[in-house]
Amino acid sequence: MKNLRPSTLLNEKFTFNILDSINGEIEITENPFQFSINELFTMAARINKKRSFLFVSKVLGKHIPIDANKGLLTAALLAARFMEKVKGYVRPEKEMLISLFLKEHPSYCSHPFISKEITPIIIGFAETATALGHAFFDCFEVANYFHTTREEIPGKIPEITFEEEHSHATAHRCYIPCEIIDNHREIILVDDEITTGKTTLNIIRSIHRKFPRKHYAVVSILDWRSEKNKQEFKLLEKELGITIQVVSLLAGKLHIKKQENMKEETVLDKQNKKVDFSLEQILLTTHFTPSSLTSIIEPNQVPYIQETGRFGLSSEVNQVLHQKISSAAHLLKQKRIGKKTLCLGTGEFMYLPMKLAAEMGSGVSYQSTTRSPIYIRNYENYGAKYGLEFPSPENQFITNYVYNIPPGLYDDCFIFFERIVDDEKLKPLLKEIGRLQLKSVKLVFFSEGVTPCTRW
Repeated sequence: MKNLRPSTLLNEKFTFNILDSINGEIEITENPFQFSINELFTMAARINKKRSFLFVSKVLGKHIPIDANKGLLTAALLAARFMEKVKGYVRPEKEMLISLFLKEHPSYCSHPFISKEITPIIIGFAETATALGHAFFDCFEVANYFHTTREEIPGKIPEITFEEEHSHATAHRCYIPCEIIDNHREIILVDDEITTGKTTLNIIRSIHRKFPRKHYAVVSILDWRSEKNKQEFKLLEKELGITIQVVSLLAGKLHIKKQENMKEETVLDKQNKKVDFSLEQILLTTHFTPSSLTSIIEPNQVPYIQETGRFGLSSEVNQVLHQKISSAAHLLKQKRIGKKTLCLGTGEFMYLPMKLAAEMGSGVSYQSTTRSPIYIRNYENYGAKYGLEFPSPENQFITNYVYNIPPGLYDDCFIFFERIVDDEKLKPLLKEIGRLQLKSVKLVFFSEGVTPCTRW
């Protein structure tokens, strides 16, 4: 295999200093596709007492804008690596996927390349890995997919619940039909990063308590588990009589040498010149299907859509979804102005915006809002140079952030919401977006409820 860029070698060590407060060392132990760590992540300081550092992914589209095709390729590479490590079969697509991944602006069309003999249940972790999990699911001819959610659905009892102890929103719920998981099929858990593995062990215990089976796999871009953490996986395997296979694109040992409280919190200069932008609403309600389920948050009683994976998807339905996405992307592409466009997903609503961005032409970047508060510093190689902060339009009690978008970078922005929201709730977000000095902002809604709204 020939890499176009320098790769990171096994047992190679890297030291890092995050804002003179966190010092550590990474030693690489697995790098199956010979990637450079600079291809995959940088680092930042989190405003979180439970875990003060953050691996800022360059391929996920959460904290850094990416070419959406890069995110889709990352998931496909994980699928190829899963086949190689767990099933013992090297996919012929592997070299092509690696070559495309190393390009700055790859062109990639998601397709199922793993045959119907392998029929897993795939679970993506909210909120960060909902798109990664769904894109991983795209690679299977026959599978089922759902993602965990932090949302509470009135009148519905989740089949599975578990805790993500280090997160800002710890409770996860799984609202899926019982028949999807009440079987003995292999389960594949998809996350962006494993640091200790505690969240993974929590969900496996929760699943196994109610829906026991023999085989689990954990798929993640990065794996930083210590030897003690790995031993905890082995102990759970022995306790429950199961196998847990772990697959990643890069694995290593993480050693934190110094960790101090940040001296001060720096935010983006609020004096950035604001530029008026045109505002347009786009409804994709004819392209996607409303469910019968709404949020517990009042007054937003607009239904979720069926195609996100929150309530379960089959491969057959997923193929139809790809056709819907292509149709919607064609419509959105006509709405672009200028040469540089940002497509912004919101919270857990990541996969559909990412897939749409991948089909909206050249010069399109994809990213999503996040719940993670991060210290902002405009330093070279630091993972959060710019930041916007606002209450979520869908839940005013949750603060959302958008990172690493300097003013004037984009001509226009498409902001994607699963459900239509009240005008008043949008104002704080739009005020912050004004600091990006855009010419045009399009608010794209996938569900508007029973009674259409008249807006703008």
